[in-house]
Amino acid sequence: MSEKTFIVPHDFSPVADSALNHAITTAKFVGAQIFVLHVVSKEKQIKEAESKLAEVIKAHDGEGATLVPKVRVGNIFEDIGDFAAEHHAELIFMGTHGASGWQHIAGSHALKVVTHSSVPFIIVQEKEVGENGYDDIVVPLDLNKETKQKLVIVASMAKYFNSRVHVITPDETDEFLKHTVMVNVKFAKKFFAERNIEMTVTIAPSSGFDKEVVKLAINKDADLIAIMNQNKSNYLGAFGSNYEQYMITNDAKIPTLVVNPLETAYGTSVLFS
Repeated sequence: MSEKTFIVPHDFSPVADSALNHAITTAKFVGAQIFVLHVVSKEKQIKEAESKLAEVIKAHDGEGATLVPKVRVGNIFEDIGDFAAEHHAELIFMGTHGASGWQHIAGSHALKVVTHSSVPFIIVQEKEVGENGYDDIVVPLDLNKETKQKLVIVASMAKYFNSRVHVITPDETDEFLKHTVMVNVKFAKKFFAERNIEMTVTIAPSSGFDKEVVKLAINKDADLIAIMNQNKSNYLGAFGSNYEQYMITNDAKIPTLVVNPLETAYGTSVLFS
Protein backbone atom coordinates (compact mmCIF):
# COMPACT_ATOMS: atom_id res chain seq x y z
CA MET A 1 0.00 0.00 0.00
CA SER A 2 1.40 3.39 -0.94
CA GLU A 3 2.02 5.99 1.75
CA LYS A 4 -0.93 8.24 2.57
CA THR A 5 -0.57 11.90 1.67
CA PHE A 6 -1.93 15.05 3.29
CA ILE A 7 -1.65 18.62 1.95
CA VAL A 8 -1.33 21.76 4.08
CA PRO A 9 -1.50 25.06 2.15
CA HIS A 10 0.69 27.42 4.19
CA ASP A 11 0.70 31.22 3.87
CA PHE A 12 3.01 31.74 6.89
CA SER A 13 0.12 32.88 9.10
CA PRO A 14 -0.53 31.51 12.62
CA VAL A 15 -3.76 29.84 11.48
CA ALA A 16 -1.87 28.01 8.72
CA ASP A 17 0.46 26.71 11.41
CA SER A 18 -2.58 25.59 13.38
CA ALA A 19 -3.74 23.62 10.33
CA LEU A 20 -0.29 22.07 10.09
CA ASN A 21 -0.52 20.98 13.74
CA HIS A 22 -3.84 19.26 12.96
CA ALA A 23 -2.25 17.51 9.97
CA ILE A 24 0.75 16.36 12.00
CA THR A 25 -1.45 14.90 14.74
CA THR A 26 -3.57 13.05 12.19
CA ALA A 27 -0.54 11.91 10.19
CA LYS A 28 0.97 10.28 13.28
CA PHE A 29 -2.19 8.18 13.68
CA VAL A 30 -2.41 7.06 10.05
CA GLY A 31 1.22 7.13 8.91
CA ALA A 32 0.87 9.88 6.30
CA GLN A 33 3.45 12.22 4.84
CA ILE A 34 2.53 15.91 4.60
CA PHE A 35 3.20 18.24 1.69
CA VAL A 36 3.43 21.81 2.99
CA LEU A 37 2.42 23.89 -0.02
CA HIS A 38 2.89 27.59 -0.68
CA VAL A 39 1.49 29.16 -3.85
CA VAL A 40 3.16 32.24 -5.32
CA SER A 41 1.97 34.39 -8.22
CA LYS A 42 5.39 35.03 -9.81
CA GLU A 43 8.53 32.95 -10.31
CA LYS A 44 10.71 35.63 -8.70
CA GLN A 45 8.92 34.92 -5.39
CA ILE A 46 9.93 31.25 -5.31
CA LYS A 47 13.29 31.62 -3.57
CA GLU A 48 11.94 33.68 -0.66
CA ALA A 49 8.99 31.31 -0.27
CA GLU A 50 11.29 28.28 -0.19
CA SER A 51 13.35 29.93 2.54
CA LYS A 52 10.25 30.67 4.63
CA LEU A 53 8.90 27.16 4.14
CA ALA A 54 12.22 25.71 5.30
CA GLU A 55 11.80 27.65 8.55
CA VAL A 56 8.26 26.29 8.96
CA ILE A 57 9.49 22.71 8.45
CA LYS A 58 12.37 23.22 10.89
CA ALA A 59 10.00 24.54 13.57
CA HIS A 60 8.11 21.23 13.46
CA ASP A 61 11.17 19.00 13.36
CA GLY A 62 10.92 16.03 15.70
CA GLU A 63 7.12 16.05 15.96
CA GLY A 64 6.80 12.61 14.39
CA ALA A 65 5.63 13.35 10.85
CA THR A 66 7.41 13.65 7.49
CA LEU A 67 6.98 17.19 6.09
CA VAL A 68 7.81 17.93 2.45
CA PRO A 69 8.00 21.62 1.39
CA LYS A 70 6.60 22.57 -2.03
CA VAL A 71 6.37 25.99 -3.73
CA ARG A 72 4.13 26.35 -6.78
CA VAL A 73 3.46 29.23 -9.16
CA GLY A 74 -0.25 29.80 -9.73
CA ASN A 75 -3.28 30.82 -7.68
CA ILE A 76 -4.72 29.25 -4.55
CA PHE A 77 -8.21 28.70 -5.98
CA GLU A 78 -7.01 26.21 -8.57
CA ASP A 79 -3.57 25.04 -7.59
CA ILE A 80 -4.30 23.65 -4.14
CA GLY A 81 -6.88 21.25 -5.57
CA ASP A 82 -4.73 20.43 -8.60
CA PHE A 83 -1.68 19.74 -6.42
CA ALA A 84 -3.77 17.48 -4.16
CA ALA A 85 -5.05 15.52 -7.18
CA GLU A 86 -1.56 15.13 -8.63
CA HIS A 87 -0.26 13.73 -5.33
CA HIS A 88 -3.34 11.56 -4.63
CA ALA A 89 -3.91 13.32 -1.31
CA GLU A 90 -6.50 11.93 1.08
CA LEU A 91 -7.02 15.09 3.11
CA ILE A 92 -6.21 18.80 2.85
CA PHE A 93 -5.83 20.75 6.10
CA MET A 94 -6.32 24.47 5.52
CA GLY A 95 -6.45 27.43 7.86
CA THR A 96 -9.03 30.15 7.36
CA HIS A 97 -9.02 33.66 8.80
CA GLY A 98 -10.13 37.18 8.12
CA ALA A 99 -8.52 39.38 5.49
CA SER A 100 -5.27 39.61 7.44
CA GLY A 101 -3.36 36.66 6.01
CA TRP A 102 -0.93 37.05 3.16
CA GLN A 103 -3.25 35.21 0.75
CA HIS A 104 -6.51 36.26 2.41
CA ILE A 105 -8.10 32.82 2.76
CA ALA A 106 -11.26 34.18 4.34
CA GLY A 107 -14.40 32.07 4.70
CA SER A 108 -15.88 32.63 1.24
CA HIS A 109 -12.47 32.22 -0.41
CA ALA A 110 -11.88 29.01 1.51
CA LEU A 111 -15.09 27.60 0.05
CA LYS A 112 -13.91 28.41 -3.47
CA VAL A 113 -10.69 26.49 -2.79
CA VAL A 114 -12.67 23.54 -1.36
CA THR A 115 -15.08 23.46 -4.29
CA HIS A 116 -12.26 23.17 -6.82
CA SER A 117 -11.00 19.94 -5.24
CA SER A 118 -12.38 16.42 -5.03
CA VAL A 119 -10.29 15.84 -1.89
CA PRO A 120 -11.97 16.38 1.52
CA PHE A 121 -10.79 19.41 3.52
CA ILE A 122 -10.42 20.00 7.21
CA ILE A 123 -10.84 23.76 7.64
CA VAL A 124 -9.11 25.00 10.78
CA GLN A 125 -9.39 28.32 12.58
CA GLU A 126 -7.14 28.84 15.61
CA LYS A 127 -8.27 25.94 17.78
CA GLU A 128 -5.49 23.46 18.45
CA VAL A 129 -6.10 19.75 18.07
CA GLY A 130 -5.83 17.56 21.19
CA GLU A 131 -3.12 14.92 21.40
CA ASN A 132 -5.77 12.23 20.85
CA GLY A 133 -6.95 13.86 17.63
CA TYR A 134 -10.68 14.03 17.00
CA ASP A 135 -12.44 12.42 19.99
CA ASP A 136 -15.91 13.79 19.21
CA ILE A 137 -17.30 14.46 15.73
CA VAL A 138 -20.63 16.19 15.09
CA VAL A 139 -22.41 15.12 11.90
CA PRO A 140 -25.46 17.07 10.65
CA LEU A 141 -27.80 14.79 8.68
CA ASP A 142 -30.22 16.80 6.56
CA LEU A 143 -32.47 16.06 3.59
CA ASN A 144 -29.79 16.33 0.89
CA LYS A 145 -29.29 12.88 -0.56
CA GLU A 146 -25.52 13.44 -0.72
CA THR A 147 -25.14 13.80 3.05
CA LYS A 148 -24.78 10.04 3.47
CA GLN A 149 -21.52 10.20 1.50
CA LYS A 150 -19.68 11.92 4.33
CA LEU A 151 -20.46 9.03 6.70
CA VAL A 152 -17.80 6.96 4.93
CA ILE A 153 -15.12 9.54 5.66
CA VAL A 154 -16.36 10.21 9.21
CA ALA A 155 -16.31 6.47 9.94
CA SER A 156 -12.74 6.16 8.63
CA MET A 157 -11.58 8.97 10.92
CA ALA A 158 -13.58 7.67 13.86
CA LYS A 159 -11.93 4.24 13.56
CA TYR A 160 -8.45 5.78 13.68
CA PHE A 161 -9.17 8.12 16.58
CA ASN A 162 -11.70 5.92 18.42
CA SER A 163 -14.09 8.88 18.10
CA ARG A 164 -17.63 9.27 19.28
CA VAL A 165 -20.00 10.44 16.54
CA HIS A 166 -22.89 12.80 17.35
CA VAL A 167 -25.53 12.90 14.62
CA ILE A 168 -27.86 15.90 14.63
CA THR A 169 -30.93 16.10 12.42
CA PRO A 170 -33.69 18.70 11.91
CA ASP A 171 -37.10 18.25 13.55
CA GLU A 172 -39.31 18.47 10.48
CA THR A 173 -43.07 19.03 10.88
CA ASP A 174 -44.01 17.78 7.41
CA GLU A 175 -44.70 14.04 7.68
CA PHE A 176 -42.89 13.14 4.44
CA LEU A 177 -39.80 15.14 5.43
CA LYS A 178 -39.89 13.72 8.95
CA HIS A 179 -39.99 10.19 7.49
CA THR A 180 -37.04 10.97 5.21
CA VAL A 181 -35.00 12.29 8.14
CA MET A 182 -35.78 9.20 10.24
CA VAL A 183 -34.74 6.93 7.37
CA ASN A 184 -31.39 8.76 7.26
CA VAL A 185 -30.95 8.42 11.03
CA LYS A 186 -31.76 4.69 10.86
CA PHE A 187 -29.21 4.32 8.07
CA ALA A 188 -26.54 6.16 10.11
CA LYS A 189 -27.21 4.04 13.22
CA LYS A 190 -26.77 0.82 11.25
CA PHE A 191 -23.75 2.18 9.38
CA PHE A 192 -21.84 3.17 12.54
CA ALA A 193 -22.99 0.14 14.56
CA GLU A 194 -21.55 -2.19 11.90
CA ARG A 195 -18.21 -0.44 12.42
CA ASN A 196 -18.42 -0.48 16.25
CA ILE A 197 -18.49 3.32 16.40
CA GLU A 198 -20.34 4.95 19.29
CA MET A 199 -23.11 7.26 18.06
CA THR A 200 -25.65 9.62 19.62
CA VAL A 201 -28.65 11.26 17.95
CA THR A 202 -30.01 14.75 18.62
CA ILE A 203 -33.22 16.11 17.07
CA ALA A 204 -32.95 19.90 16.77
CA PRO A 205 -35.30 22.65 15.54
CA SER A 206 -35.16 22.94 11.76
CA SER A 207 -35.29 26.73 12.05
CA GLY A 208 -31.75 27.99 12.65
CA PHE A 209 -30.42 24.44 12.19
CA ASP A 210 -26.88 25.66 11.46
CA LYS A 211 -26.71 27.37 14.84
CA GLU A 212 -28.13 24.23 16.50
CA VAL A 213 -25.29 22.22 14.98
CA VAL A 214 -22.66 24.52 16.47
CA LYS A 215 -24.51 24.59 19.79
CA LEU A 216 -24.38 20.78 19.95
CA ALA A 217 -20.70 20.81 19.01
CA ILE A 218 -20.00 23.17 21.91
CA ASN A 219 -22.11 21.03 24.26
CA LYS A 220 -20.23 17.86 23.27
CA ASP A 221 -16.86 19.65 23.31
CA ALA A 222 -16.51 18.39 19.74
CA ASP A 223 -13.21 18.44 17.88
CA LEU A 224 -14.76 18.40 14.41
CA ILE A 225 -18.00 19.19 12.53
CA ALA A 226 -18.50 17.22 9.29
CA ILE A 227 -20.51 18.90 6.52
CA MET A 228 -21.18 18.54 2.80
CA ASN A 229 -20.31 21.39 0.45
CA GLN A 230 -23.51 21.91 -1.53
CA ASN A 231 -21.89 24.69 -3.61
CA LYS A 232 -20.15 22.21 -5.91
CA SER A 233 -22.20 23.21 -8.95
CA ASN A 234 -22.03 26.91 -8.18
CA TYR A 235 -18.44 27.70 -7.36
CA LEU A 236 -18.32 30.74 -9.62
CA GLY A 237 -21.26 32.30 -7.81
CA ALA A 238 -21.15 34.34 -4.62
CA PHE A 239 -21.38 32.18 -1.53
CA GLY A 240 -22.80 34.82 0.78
CA SER A 241 -23.37 34.08 4.46
CA ASN A 242 -24.77 30.62 3.82
CA TYR A 243 -24.74 27.40 5.83
CA GLU A 244 -21.30 26.21 4.69
CA GLN A 245 -19.59 29.53 5.32
CA TYR A 246 -21.21 29.83 8.73
CA MET A 247 -19.88 26.39 9.65
CA ILE A 248 -16.28 26.91 8.59
CA THR A 249 -16.10 30.28 10.36
CA ASN A 250 -18.16 29.28 13.42
CA ASP A 251 -17.64 31.41 16.53
CA ALA A 252 -16.56 28.39 18.59
CA LYS A 253 -13.68 27.94 16.11
CA ILE A 254 -14.35 24.21 15.88
CA PRO A 255 -12.60 22.69 12.84
CA THR A 256 -14.87 21.60 9.98
CA LEU A 257 -14.50 18.59 7.73
CA VAL A 258 -15.89 19.63 4.33
CA VAL A 259 -16.72 16.96 1.76
CA ASN A 260 -17.74 17.70 -1.82
CA PRO A 261 -20.58 15.48 -3.11
CA LEU A 262 -19.42 12.74 -5.43
CA GLU A 263 -21.29 12.22 -8.66
CA THR A 264 -20.63 8.49 -8.45
CA ALA A 265 -22.50 6.13 -6.16
CA TYR A 266 -22.20 6.75 -2.42
CA GLY A 267 -19.36 4.99 -0.69
CA THR A 268 -17.06 4.45 -3.69
CA SER A 269 -14.31 6.63 -2.28
CA VAL A 270 -13.16 5.65 1.17
CA LEU A 271 -10.67 7.81 3.01
CA PHE A 272 -7.69 5.97 4.49
CA SER A 273 -8.62 2.81 2.55
